[in-house]
Amino acid sequence: MPSWGSFSYAFGPIVAVAMLTLLVVILRWAFARGGSVVAAPPQPGTPLDYGLLVPVAEPVSRADAQGMLDRLRVSGISARIADTTEGMRVMVWQDDAVRAEQVLGTLQE
Repeated sequence: MPSWGSFSYAFGPIVAVAMLTLLVVILRWAFARGGSVVAAPPQPGTPLDYGLLVPVAEPVSRADAQGMLDRLRVSGISARIADTTEGMRVMVWQDDAVRAEQVLGTLQE
């Protein structure tokens, strides 16, 4: 077995300090604030902030909105309920807006 000389006494403490430093770095990264990997809850926007989705109805309750959603889905129209800053809205794709308004009876003439 080779002899390390005076390094044999320093090797243990050097490894311990290196491992402790690595542990401190990992723990600081793991418990740092601000950079969460969990998505923040969605924030409501105005009815026009939803890209290609357009509002076709303003339901008064969640049950009313679900009924509208069911009628649209039976008609083959993909729809969503969105909680906007101006209240609840039933949203559909722009291409389906006129047909959705006809199904719901909310077509503005």
